[in-house]
Amino acid sequence: MTILNRSALLKKIDWQKYASFIALLVLILISSFLSPYFLKFQNLVNILRQVSYTGIIALGMTFVIIGGGIDLSVGSMTAFIGAVVVLLMNSLGTVMRNEFIVIIIGIATGITVGALLGAFNGFMITKGKIAPFIVTLGSMAIFRSLTLYIGNAGEIRSSNIIYGEFGMGSFMLIPVPVWVMLILAAILNLVLNNTRYGRYICAVGSNQNVAMFSAINVSFVRFFSYTLNGILIAVSSILLASRFNAVSTSNMGMGFELDAIAAVIVGGTVMTGGRGTVWGTVCGAVILGVINNMLNMVGVSPYLQGTVKGIVIIGAVYIQRQKQ
Repeated sequence: MTILNRSALLKKIDWQKYASFIALLVLILISSFLSPYFLKFQNLVNILRQVSYTGIIALGMTFVIIGGGIDLSVGSMTAFIGAVVVLLMNSLGTVMRNEFIVIIIGIATGITVGALLGAFNGFMITKGKIAPFIVTLGSMAIFRSLTLYIGNAGEIRSSNIIYGEFGMGSFMLIPVPVWVMLILAAILNLVLNNTRYGRYICAVGSNQNVAMFSAINVSFVRFFSYTLNGILIAVSSILLASRFNAVSTSNMGMGFELDAIAAVIVGGTVMTGGRGTVWGTVCGAVILGVINNMLNMVGVSPYLQGTVKGIVIIGAVYIQRQKQ
């Protein structure tokens, strides 16, 4: 291959599309030099487990942001769904002996509640014509308040032992939540890139008026993105509650909205909507997990991790603005 051909090939590559993957590789390389324990298998597994919960939520947030929206209620929604699921399973456990059936009913209920809560946000935004920031800011307070009320502002422990074992389970040495995140990412990547809905959500995020004149049901497209987000939040909440076999009504899901939005933005999704990648979001979530892990290993105070996340978000948006 000649030098000219190589130069032409490099120009054809969409470097912006692969920027998050390149950044992750560079970050892993730097981290491996900073600490000899970073590349240990158990440490890498722990990073993936920690980011899988917010990573699943970030997958739904990707569709919301691509559609030109935002959701600040994901953390409170996570806690509320987890509390509902655990309380329901505890109640069913007193009348049903089969713990597997109790878990199935609890999971089905949790996903249904998540879909309904996401649909509530979507309905108020699309039919109520209220700004997404205002709606989700209000629902964030509502869901957290309801969680504290039904749990008496304390911890809700599950009496189902099998539920706790499920949360700590693994397959081929990889934790179950990580497999769930990867499987969901593969499915949603197909939805975004190979379906009519994927094209519609990008069109709505790029220019709502043009999408409307193109006979796209803008309200339904946005409504469905919030409903989908609620379902994915429910999946994450169920997995997180099963990991500890309990729900802390005051702390569960705290800060998840920042982590999810950061993962989406770092992953290459444009904050103004219209363009983004599912695998980029997964990569963004892992990048944040690696940064936190690296800061812990070099002895940086955990209280400064929020500062780093804030800088990363501002920097990523600034870079996007400069490219535009």
